[in-house]
Amino acid sequence: MKNKEKLMLSLFKIGAIKFGSFKLKSGITSPVYIDLRVLVSYPKVLKQVAKAYLSVLEKLKFDRMAAIPYTAIPIVSAISFYNGKPWLYTRKEIKDYGTKKQFEGEYKVGERAVLVDDMITTGASKIEAIKPLTDAGLIIKDIVVLFDREQGGGEFLKEKGLRLYPVLTLKEWLNLLIKKKKISKETYNEVLSFLKNSRIKNSKCKIKIQN
Repeated sequence: MKNKEKLMLSLFKIGAIKFGSFKLKSGITSPVYIDLRVLVSYPKVLKQVAKAYLSVLEKLKFDRMAAIPYTAIPIVSAISFYNGKPWLYTRKEIKDYGTKKQFEGEYKVGERAVLVDDMITTGASKIEAIKPLTDAGLIIKDIVVLFDREQGGGEFLKEKGLRLYPVLTLKEWLNLLIKKKKISKETYNEVLSFLKNSRIKNSKCKIKIQN
């Protein structure tokens, strides 16, 4: 618990969590925004983050890790220096020349991969990232994120036959920040109310995951 608190305070210090008004990828407007892209400028904190992921990953069985661009790429790179696991990453832009790959990295058909990302909101982007990997013959059943915003993404993934393993939840972070008087009571209540009222109920994502 002490290491988790230290990590969350380090992330707060470098501006990885922001409060205000932000439009998320899902289209909804949120009073809180988590930005782990800043980690590339803070190697000491990135090291803390990598070790935090290890506490979850060491309990899972897999052959390699798969990162979602762009935020998870430096994170998975750091993790691999600790656990020695090979990894690959999906592409946001598929090249229309050369190999025209949808992801980069070597693998063998039938290998088990664990998907690694920074956080989860609705879970739809995780399904989109997994599809080209499973289509290529990789087996993916587990997804590890640093933060779960607890807006229904975990339940959605479960419906798709996937297991979510968050290192931390956004509520844990908020509870620590209010405890340490880093945010106001008003901000705390506003974010909690938002998380409660913006949970997804039913996803329209029709992408299926191969067994």
